[in-house]
Amino acid sequence: MSTVLLILVALGFLSIVVEDMVHIDKAKTTLFFGSLAWLLYFIAPPAHLSHDVLMERLDENLLDIATLWLFLMAAMTFVAYLSGKGIIDSIVNRLLPTRISERKLMLLTGLFAFLFSSLADNITATLVCIAVLMNLKLPAEKLLRYVVLVVFSVNAGGTALITGDVTTLMIFLADKVEIPDLLLLSLPAAGAVAVLAGMLSLGLSGEVQIQKQETVIDRGDKVIAILFFATILGTIGANVAFGIPPVLCFLFGLSLMFLVVQFLNKDEPVLEYIRKIEFDTLLFFLGVLLLVGMLKELGMLAYFPALYDVMPPVAANFLVGIASALFDNVPLTAALLNSGIDMTLPEWLSLTYSVGVGGSLLIIGSAAGVIAMSKVEALTFVSHLRYFLYLLVAYSVGFVAVLGLGQLLVM
Repeated sequence: MSTVLLILVALGFLSIVVEDMVHIDKAKTTLFFGSLAWLLYFIAPPAHLSHDVLMERLDENLLDIATLWLFLMAAMTFVAYLSGKGIIDSIVNRLLPTRISERKLMLLTGLFAFLFSSLADNITATLVCIAVLMNLKLPAEKLLRYVVLVVFSVNAGGTALITGDVTTLMIFLADKVEIPDLLLLSLPAAGAVAVLAGMLSLGLSGEVQIQKQETVIDRGDKVIAILFFATILGTIGANVAFGIPPVLCFLFGLSLMFLVVQFLNKDEPVLEYIRKIEFDTLLFFLGVLLLVGMLKELGMLAYFPALYDVMPPVAANFLVGIASALFDNVPLTAALLNSGIDMTLPEWLSLTYSVGVGGSLLIIGSAAGVIAMSKVEALTFVSHLRYFLYLLVAYSVGFVAVLGLGQLLVM
């Protein structure tokens, strides 16, 4: 049965790759294979697992999925409101000139995504960045380059903060690294973003014309925009100070948005914005997480600690980062931490970087990538794969820079 389940998981991921050829929405296929795998897991469970244990494992996976789903729903509703009211267009008009070179826009996109994801979570940063890019009306081929950079940049931006990436927090809580050491990770991570932006800029020589439109923003909508950023900052602060899960803060912020709109503009059907979010994105996210959860249950992640028995920790960390493009980096990191691997500070820093950034190598390797693929029609598994070598070079440059940084810290 384990073999059958692995085949179903493989078919689920394969359905994402061949979506353009079979013309079946990836949200449908991933949900089908993900739910079917769990059904068979219950029908023919491993001999040593009781029904209570099966339910416990399913509940654990569903809790993780529900948390991400609700968080994503709240963030997407906020962004849908801000976009529908023209607030994002207004920000673009204020920040960008009428004409800007495509290369300069590439660098600004990478910098903005990197910095914003250092403040916000990867999902929110991705949604906002893509909304800005979509408003520029770029050709599909060029838009694809910018979105690839956004996915890499938002993953790199959260690596150096314990609030920016769950794996960073896990390694910190295990007393493997200190906060000052982590903050220095932002330097090689930003360098990797700059390298990727430079490579993606090759061949771009034109200019982007930005249509400036005067957008009148109501006082209530300005309040909602402020509330959105206050929710982001409040989420970070509440998580650090009290350990409050980000989903609770975002749901509270969403409820405040509903009440503010109700009192400032009673005729506004604010709940309609929930219906405007892309539920195919949520279903795709659900299907992918079911598939990843099944990989975890089948014990596939338990094989990775064995890498450290056959190769140096640095090489193993590099490969683990690449593997995180297919396997969920959270249980992967947990498996490594629980294995009792002994590494030096530079090696732990390199692992922190690799599991945080490595998921960018494949479009299905991170939440940012999954969201981007669902929002941008031109972005598919195959189209993203065309930039794999660029991404691998940028990832490798950052990895080497982290090793150099670690050596300086221990001198």
